Amino acid sequence: MSYMDHSATSPVDPEVLEAMLPYFKESFGNASTLYSLGREARTAMEKARKQVASLIGARAEEVYFTSGGTESDNLAIKGTISRLKGKGNHIITSAIEHPAVEETCKYLEKNGYTVTYLPVGEDGIVKMEDLKESTREDTILITIMHANNEIGTIQPIKEIGALAREKGILFHTDAVQSVGKIPVNVEDMNVDLLSISAHKLHGPKGVGALYIRKGVRIDPLFHGGGHERGVRPGTENIPGIVGLGKACQLAEENLYENMEYVASLRDQLIKGVLGSIEQSFLNGHPTKRLPNNANFRFSSIEGESLILQLDSKGINASTGSACSSNKLEPSHVLMAIGLEEVDAHGSLRISLGKENTPEDIDSSIVVIKEVVERLRSMSPLWCPGVN
Repeated sequence: MSYMDHSATSPVDPEVLEAMLPYFKESFGNASTLYSLGREARTAMEKARKQVASLIGARAEEVYFTSGGTESDNLAIKGTISRLKGKGNHIITSAIEHPAVEETCKYLEKNGYTVTYLPVGEDGIVKMEDLKESTREDTILITIMHANNEIGTIQPIKEIGALAREKGILFHTDAVQSVGKIPVNVEDMNVDLLSISAHKLHGPKGVGALYIRKGVRIDPLFHGGGHERGVRPGTENIPGIVGLGKACQLAEENLYENMEYVASLRDQLIKGVLGSIEQSFLNGHPTKRLPNNANFRFSSIEGESLILQLDSKGINASTGSACSSNKLEPSHVLMAIGLEEVDAHGSLRISLGKENTPEDIDSSIVVIKEVVERLRSMSPLWCPGVN
């Protein structure tokens, strides 16, 4: 099997699992208790907080643990607008956000808020001029993802953050896909809030974090015992938090080595697919993209059939966001970059990881070509030689 869907989830690193195991059995204490088991748990949690903070250039006290990226996004957005209630009701986001942001904004629209969805170019990048023109006196939040989960496009976050700061608007970025894959520094990026998910960087599922810049105040989504300084109450998931911390430590130690290696595999894949398969195209920006992401489209191909055929050949990939895999509609991301609906249905997202090899790439190119040709031979829409 060749696993090539790391944007959906990544395998837990063996060192991460090893770090977690004691906190399921021997050191199982509740971090809020005062006796030794509880103190052990709290010490482990605070170590993990420092590890997360170090990876993103933050202070430990600016990191709050959550159940994952979706909760972090919801907490950042809803917590901010609740806190700023009465100061404005306008939010700016992009047309290609993850459903955790997109659906939250749609919910807020039904509850009296105005949301501007910035368009993107065919490369998937927001235009700064559009952002400037969209800001208003009642704008209280800008939420734009760092890197897109489907096409891998990286947004000009530093410039967006600078504009937000100049206008006095809080800025949140969903960095679930970028943290651990490319350099992320909250100070350089001018962000006020930033979302992280452990399972995208070889940590466990069900745990994440929200960075909140010191001095920024948001309201909690839940109310309870005052955990995480009142921002996110609920008994802390110590094994998961330890796993997130260890995953962040490993990501920081190996960041540039992994970036270079995975990018070389990505470029090998893109060159091989585009060079060997007629009427194949790369979606997203050719260079301003995540080092592990390649998103293709193939004329006259239906994406779900392609995925199932590849799976039967031992290749795990996807058509787009795993969170939208049960929807019949074409990807909103691919539609936003200007694709026709029929083309948006024929996409293939391959997202690589450190355990993939050049041999995986070579064999995958052969299999993808074979499957595409088989599906096209059965398609009434296929016209060879027509671009």
